[in-house]
Amino acid sequence: MEESIFIELVNKVLINTAIIAVPILLPSLVTGILISLFQAVTQINEQTLTLVPKLFIMLFSYLVTGPWIIRFMINFSVEVINRIPEMGFSSNDLI
Repeated sequence: MEESIFIELVNKVLINTAIIAVPILLPSLVTGILISLFQAVTQINEQTLTLVPKLFIMLFSYLVTGPWIIRFMINFSVEVINRIPEMGFSSNDLI
């Protein structure tokens, strides 16, 4: 496999990983900041107070964006599979 194809593939994988993670992690981050602000204002320092809302927000985010994430991953997988001949693999390399 040529190095340029490998570097391009790794670059796309890292970018796609970030794109897939953002719809789940961003609402969780915002929820954590809002709950921390609430704890600072009310001086309630309960560590478990942040866990349950963040779990629910992450679950809701996944339910909303899950179909899009799966389509995105399938499209990327199809793109990678279609590019296998460009990568120069032969059947002897796989054994």
